[in-house]
Amino acid sequence: MAVQQAAGADPYFPEHGDPRYRVHRYELALDYRPGPNRLSATARINAIAGRSPLTEFVLNLADFKIGRVRVDGRQPHYTHRGGRLRVRPAKPVRAGAAFTVEVHWSGNPKPVNSPWGGVGWEELEDGALVASQPIGAPSWYPCNDRPADKASYQISITTPSAYAVVAGGRLLTRTTKASTTTWVYEQAAPTSSYLVGLSIGKYQTVLLGDPGLGGVPQHGHIPAHLLADFSRDFARQPQMMDVFQELFGPYPFDEYAVVVTEEELDVPVEAQGLSLFGANHVDGGRGSERLVAHELAHQWFGNSVSIADWRHIWLNEGLAKYAEWLWSERSGGRTAQQLASAAHRLLSSMPQDLRLADPGRKAMFDDRLYERGGLTLHAVRCALGDIAFFRMLRSWGQLHRGGTVTTAAFTSHVARFASEPVDELLRAWLHGPALPPLPGAETRAAG
Repeated sequence: MAVQQAAGADPYFPEHGDPRYRVHRYELALDYRPGPNRLSATARINAIAGRSPLTEFVLNLADFKIGRVRVDGRQPHYTHRGGRLRVRPAKPVRAGAAFTVEVHWSGNPKPVNSPWGGVGWEELEDGALVASQPIGAPSWYPCNDRPADKASYQISITTPSAYAVVAGGRLLTRTTKASTTTWVYEQAAPTSSYLVGLSIGKYQTVLLGDPGLGGVPQHGHIPAHLLADFSRDFARQPQMMDVFQELFGPYPFDEYAVVVTEEELDVPVEAQGLSLFGANHVDGGRGSERLVAHELAHQWFGNSVSIADWRHIWLNEGLAKYAEWLWSERSGGRTAQQLASAAHRLLSSMPQDLRLADPGRKAMFDDRLYERGGLTLHAVRCALGDIAFFRMLRSWGQLHRGGTVTTAAFTSHVARFASEPVDELLRAWLHGPALPPLPGAETRAAG
């Protein structure tokens, strides 16, 4: 059962998201021309007002031309400045009532500014991709842009027929008319706005492994000249999927896709049911396999089980980092204990001023957060023992499937599986800046 934590404005990005309402469903219809980088689009947004009557609300949307806005079919008053579409309905929406917003917009999509450079819609040499973490979703569609507001999506994208469109979710239809093709994807699982993934390019599609009866369909979408290297680099992903389902519980979505772009990316990008890699992550020698594991693990931790706000990002990245170590351990590489020891040595030589449970906006993507997050999971594993630890992880994923969580929820969850108190252990790793001692000189292999 998914547990939806209450959340107000995000403390790291207070201008993003509006806690006065929540979205149930987005239906997006996009017409995109890669050459001129021209987007014309409409959105139908089904939402529910909060505990107070809604006299106005805000959608986040970048600097596009707004063609029309309607609330329950009526024209509202609205303003559009600074990436915020502020809407005042003709008649206030009653507390707890459902309402529908329609927005028509057009323009040349581009990344939005963030402390880490541009994020969101990125025009490529021949196509486009979306890499929205953490605040890039408004670069291409109007949304209640906070991770706690999860909704289902239907996305229709019309492009010239030479291009393939890949989005997270299930491909419902692909219809070609004259020189254009319309692709319609459905993502039924609750999805945070930043996790709506999209890639437009010239790809070959391959099946990864054999899903068989009850298996997870896995596809790769790759430029033709990278296909041979991709086949080696991602050959073990089906085995990885099996291991993670054993350790974390059933895969939480209908299928999983990976896209490799023609261009280089600093890091791969996770989206719901979809991960995007750069050409630099394909070398034919499995040189980026730990990243393949990391992005796959995010489907459980970060995507299905999402954070209530960005203070808790370690729950995404720490669990995905530890999944890298578990895959290494299970696939004949270094053990989690060996990798924890290496991470501990690295962190001990770096500044001791990171508080994992609330790192601050500037440090939310600091390498130390990933490594210390992995070490925290390893410390919990050493304290609980393997049987209780993996029972705890599976339960975490199942209990909060489709929902949102906080660090406090995680610490309470861990305590239920511990035979001895773990409060001090978790306080030291999560809330204190000093690096605690290396956990577990001896840890059995996972499984």
